[in-house]
Amino acid sequence: MPLKGELRDFSTTQLLNLINLAGKTGTLTIFKANKSGEFEEVNGKKREKITAGPERAKVSFRTGKLIYAMMDGQDGNLVSVLNKAGKLTDEQARIIRERAKNTTDKALALLLINANYVSQNDVVSCIQQHTLDVVYNLLSWNQEPFRFDDDVLPDNNRIQVPIDLENVIIEGARRIREIEELNQHLPNLDMALKFPENPKEKFKGIHLSVEEWRVVSFVNPKNSIRQIAKANNMSEIEIRRIVYGLEQAGLVELVKPPGMEQSVAAKTARRPAPAKPQVQKVVVNRLIDKIRSI
Repeated sequence: MPLKGELRDFSTTQLLNLINLAGKTGTLTIFKANKSGEFEEVNGKKREKITAGPERAKVSFRTGKLIYAMMDGQDGNLVSVLNKAGKLTDEQARIIRERAKNTTDKALALLLINANYVSQNDVVSCIQQHTLDVVYNLLSWNQEPFRFDDDVLPDNNRIQVPIDLENVIIEGARRIREIEELNQHLPNLDMALKFPENPKEKFKGIHLSVEEWRVVSFVNPKNSIRQIAKANNMSEIEIRRIVYGLEQAGLVELVKPPGMEQSVAAKTARRPAPAKPQVQKVVVNRLIDKIRSI
């Protein structure tokens, strides 16, 4: 019988500790929390009952070690993971997706390594980092229903990199504190970004990561931070961390996007279909040219 519960009663950190100490093999599935409209009394306090909605994340373990993680809404295949880490360019990723549609991650990894696109260490480290990013993100969840199924594991065609849980739990505790600070600093992802005055001077001597450049390329008061995150396949924590760093460095400023002052009801009634974020290509190209010339 699977272990079932809610993260508001049994936290993700406690689950990881249990799985680690018991050396469990299986998959933890976390679901969206849907409000039921009914109430219950727990420890003398009344709270609303929740029901399990669609799956939000899956995390798999083998003999107490973390081996796989995926989150709904994020493309976790090998090409996307390598592209996000900067090991494949956007063009390379597009071509590989077209030519290897029905190729498994394991088979594709061998092809890419033999073709000298990436090294074996690149594949392992990128998969490991992707897995950790997913787990660190869901450590901050605090109410979702969950289910742990013994001996249920992902498809063997998925690349699985065993990771010790002790360090994950310790680092996770540190990141939870960081997440709380980031959420306080940037509580609303519907805000937008703009460049400050004299952006060329601000970017002089600055070295940005691949992910930071991707965020910078979408900086436009018309693009919400939420849209930028979706366009770059980033989680809320990842986009908050990058925006915070860029803001602290004076490279971007927070602004309200057009129409944000409207009432929630008005916005809901007139909300258009989600549009692809617009890229300020001229500004970005000038910045890149300037930086390359330094």
